[in-house]
Amino acid sequence: MKNLIIATAATVALMASVTTAQADTNANGKKTYDSVCFACHGTGAAGAPMIGHKDAWAPRIAKGIATLDKHALHGFQGKKGVMPAKGGRTDMSDADVKAAVAYMVSKSK
Repeated sequence: MKNLIIATAATVALMASVTTAQADTNANGKKTYDSVCFACHGTGAAGAPMIGHKDAWAPRIAKGIATLDKHALHGFQGKKGVMPAKGGRTDMSDADVKAAVAYMVSKSK
């Protein structure tokens, strides 16, 4: 019984740390979206799928987060538009770009 309680406490602690990390990523993603990504993903400029437009995001999301991260980090030329590497802000960290991608995907499912 004692081992079960310890295991349960460890599981709860792990879940809390994962939830905190997800909240931090979402906060960083929103901050990056608001300051950089909104210019296109909030307006549809350059053919960007607008955040929250599920139909526009669905085929992109279906390709997987790794593909979306790669396109956001390194750029992508699609049939409907262009994604400049790091949204044209090469000074952004890869982590901030990935957080912004995760944030936009979470709001567009």
